[in-house]
Amino acid sequence: MIIEALDVPWVVLLSMDSFYKVLTEEQQILAARNEYNFDHPDSFDFELVVSTLKKLKQGKSVKIPTYDFTTHSRTKDWKTLYGANVIIFEGIMAFANAELLKLLDMKIFVETDSDIRLVRRLRRDISERGREIEGVLKQYHTFVKPAFDQHIQPTMRLVDIVVPRGSGNTVAIDLIVQHVHSQLEKAPPTCYSHNAVDSHD
Repeated sequence: MIIEALDVPWVVLLSMDSFYKVLTEEQQILAARNEYNFDHPDSFDFELVVSTLKKLKQGKSVKIPTYDFTTHSRTKDWKTLYGANVIIFEGIMAFANAELLKLLDMKIFVETDSDIRLVRRLRRDISERGREIEGVLKQYHTFVKPAFDQHIQPTMRLVDIVVPRGSGNTVAIDLIVQHVHSQLEKAPPTCYSHNAVDSHD
């Protein structure tokens, strides 16, 4: 929604979903049983995230891995992204790494009710990723909810803006868009990050 509201050329969206680590054979077995914790900072390749974001901010093109959530692995297909006026980086662990935080010009925490997060996760994992409801609920209660309490919610103190009520908060989005436009007039490109809690993986 922020991208559409910005209405400027050369906006890039970079998602943390592309940067899950490659699993070992043992981890693959755990993932197939819904017993692997994808909701921990250690599940992400932050070294690759940081190097990728640095290159984008320098206006360079980058190769982004494509992650298959059905097989829990990276595919052979990598996509190319190019530097842009605005880089929007989103993900559940967007603020969980000190080096990454240094690269973010504005940090936005999108806060959504826990019931809504669960419903959205159920809908996504069942319809888009072919998961069974029992497995989704098991993973949610074992890993997702504890990860939010331990690793995500505490990062709210690190951000510049907390957006309550998620993407439906048009007033907050309008203010963010105004700020981005004002910054673009001064010193493009700029990198903004939001922790998309409402799409919590």
